[in-house]
Amino acid sequence: MSPTPDPPYLAVIFTNRRADHGDVAVDAAYTAAAERMEQLATTIPGYLGIESARSSDGTGITVSYWESEAAIAEWRAHPEHLEVQSRGRANWYEWYELRVARVERARSFP
Repeated sequence: MSPTPDPPYLAVIFTNRRADHGDVAVDAAYTAAAERMEQLATTIPGYLGIESARSSDGTGITVSYWESEAAIAEWRAHPEHLEVQSRGRANWYEWYELRVARVERARSFP
């Protein structure tokens, strides 16, 4: 992840579990959509960065960072993002949970 500015800023935490289809085409479509969403998010004014991890059981956490609620709202309402959200509910996720948090402090090493 690239360095974020000094806090405060907002974090959108997307925790989910991928459905196990065992279908190469479904997995490829998911990967392509995830890459496109990351690319698309960078075009939204107020986007600061993203971090993501997935465990072997399919549970994943993606945290995106934003300057403001307005930036998050613009991202949430983007037509291409809305379409991928729908595909995610229908095809890719067993479940998900979304949280928005305000980052007040941040430290890094080194």
